[in-house]
Amino acid sequence: MNAAILCVGKLKERYWREAAAEYEKRLTRYGKIEVIEIPDLPEPAKVSQSEEERIRNEEGTALLRKIRQDDLVIALMIEGKQMDSPALSKVLQSFYDTGRRVVFVIGGSLGLSKQVVGRADQCLSFSPLTFPHQLARIMLLEQIYRGCKIAAGERYHK
Repeated sequence: MNAAILCVGKLKERYWREAAAEYEKRLTRYGKIEVIEIPDLPEPAKVSQSEEERIRNEEGTALLRKIRQDDLVIALMIEGKQMDSPALSKVLQSFYDTGRRVVFVIGGSLGLSKQVVGRADQCLSFSPLTFPHQLARIMLLEQIYRGCKIAAGERYHK
């Protein structure tokens, strides 16, 4: 596994950082995973659609700068494809088998820009519900870990 999680914003609360660190530690036995954070832009209390678009585009530009030309990109978004853990494990394993870096992208509070979505090789959704980006990152780390366990034929609680 050669993967990166590219995300907008930091994990500010200690409990999020501790949860992320635990899954990152567990994942080291399956390969390399890197977390790359870009700063989230301040969002005014009342924001127009054009201002939302500007913020998404600026964050998107910063995200795209971190994606290499040969990366396989999976964008996390509500409109993405939903699948169960075994199916996700198969998709991830097929991506890892290419030898290319797999980059998971988590946007900020306003979502991902059209340019980032257009660069994605696959769009993934955990649910039609909206989650804060901190929780989405922990859920993603857990699902990557679960996928590695499934692919390795190892038992993992349900």
